Amino acid sequence: MNAALLDTGPLVALFAPDDVAHTHYRELLHDERDGWHLTSTWPCVVEASHCLPAPARWQMLRWVEQGGVSIFPFDPVHLEDMLALMQQYTDNRRTQMDFADATLVWAATETAITQVWTIDVRDFYRYRLPDGRAFEIL
Repeated sequence: MNAALLDTGPLVALFAPDDVAHTHYRELLHDERDGWHLTSTWPCVVEASHCLPAPARWQMLRWVEQGGVSIFPFDPVHLEDMLALMQQYTDNRRTQMDFADATLVWAATETAITQVWTIDVRDFYRYRLPDGRAFEIL
């Protein structure tokens, strides 16, 4: 089974049939060869919930409830690490790391998951794990 982190964009795309990436992520999700264990964070779920209209939002939240994606937990003490990441990857207004991305990069360091489902390619190409490895973007 493959393991990957799930960013907001693909989470929206999975439940928005009119999204340009919908087919790609639906096919990836239903790839029967290996299957997927997906991990995300609550900030990504909240962002996706905000972006989806009511019926799709409810489907997405039910999918999360039913275990479609594991939610990696964090405590307030972990915010220090996430803030450090946000500061590291924020040079100016054009290169800001948002909180949801920081939680995923932090989760990657905690879980050693280096594959990420994201449409935020430009930013995830910049982000690095503590050992310097890059993410594999799917």
